[in-house]
Amino acid sequence: MTSTSILIGQSAAFSGPASELGTEMRAGALAYFQAINAAGGVNGRKIELRSLDDGYEGDRAAANTKALIDGGVFLLFGYVGTPTSNASKPIFTAARVPFVGPFTGAESLRNPLNRYIFNIRASYYDETDKLVGQLVGQTLDRIAVFYQNDDYGKAGLAGVERAMQKRNIKIIASGTVDRNTVNVAAAVSSICKVDPQGVVMISAYKSCAAFIKAMRAAGCNPQFMNVSFVGSKALAHETGPAGRGVGISQVVPFPWNLSARVVKEYQQLLEASTGKQNYSFTSLEGFIAAKVLVEGLRRTGSDLTRERFIAAMEQMRDYDVGGYTVSFSPTDHSGSKFVELTVIGKDENFLR
Repeated sequence: MTSTSILIGQSAAFSGPASELGTEMRAGALAYFQAINAAGGVNGRKIELRSLDDGYEGDRAAANTKALIDGGVFLLFGYVGTPTSNASKPIFTAARVPFVGPFTGAESLRNPLNRYIFNIRASYYDETDKLVGQLVGQTLDRIAVFYQNDDYGKAGLAGVERAMQKRNIKIIASGTVDRNTVNVAAAVSSICKVDPQGVVMISAYKSCAAFIKAMRAAGCNPQFMNVSFVGSKALAHETGPAGRGVGISQVVPFPWNLSARVVKEYQQLLEASTGKQNYSFTSLEGFIAAKVLVEGLRRTGSDLTRERFIAAMEQMRDYDVGGYTVSFSPTDHSGSKFVELTVIGKDENFLR
C-alpha cells in the first residue's frame, strides 16, 4: 500500500471446470473498482486487484494466499469456493489479514466467528433451508442429495440435513461427485433407484449439468434444486434444454431487475468495463462485494491500517448498496441473509 494505491489480493478459479465462477466474480468486482478509480479512488488511493488462479484447488489457493500476503496486499477479497477458502484460512488468520466477500456460504467461515473474515452473502444454511422449504411446500418430501465430495459439498449436505430435521423428514438417498470431475454414474444409479421427488444439489456447474442430463436420460425427473454457488448462467448453458425447470437459490438480487438500484448501476458499469451485456448472478455478487469493500475502506479514512479497517467494517449497520442491505457487528460478520429462488426457463433464461 502507498499513499496513492491499495493492493488487494484474490485467489480464484480462472482455469478448469469452475473457471466461469472466478472469471465472473472478478469481472463484477473490476467493473466497480474501475469506476471508483476513475472518480479518484478511495480517500485518494486507487485500488489495484491482483488475481491469481487456483483452479478451484485448496493447495494452490493456500500457496497463492502466502504469495499475495508476502507480496504486500492490504487484504484478500473475492475468493471462490469453500475448499480454497478453508485452505487459506489458517494463513490469513495467522497473518491478521482481512478476508472479505468470499463466494461461499460455508459455515466453517462463519462459526465460530473469525474476526478477519467478512461474509457479505447469505450462508448455505440459509439457502438450503429455502430450497427444502420450497420442496416440502409443494408436498415433495422424498428428497435426495447430490453433493461434491469435499468441504463445499459437505457444508451444503449439513445444511440440507438441518433443514430436513427441522421438518421431521430424512434424506432418502445421496450420491457424490469428486471436485473438478463429471463422474456422476454412481450417484445417478443410487439416487434414481429410490425415485425421489426432489434432489438438492451441491456442486459446481459442470458436474451438476452432467448429473441432470444423466438423470433425465435414465428416466428420472425429480425437481432439481441447486444452491447459488453452482454458477447459474454456466449451469443453464451446460444443461441446455435439459435445464428447463431446474431451481436455483440466489443470494443477490435478480441481475435483470432494473427496479433494484444496485442492478441498474451494475449493468451500466459492467457494460462500460467489458463492452458486453453479459449479466449474471456471479458477476453481480462480485460487484456487490466490491461495493461493500469500498465502503469499508472509505469509512476507515486515510489512516489506513488493517485493524482500523476491521473496526470500520464492524460498525457497518444496514448499509444499503441499492436495494440490498449489509450489516456487520463485532460479534457477527455475516452481512446478509437475503435468499430468493429462481428457475431456468426456456432458452437459458431465468425466471423468478
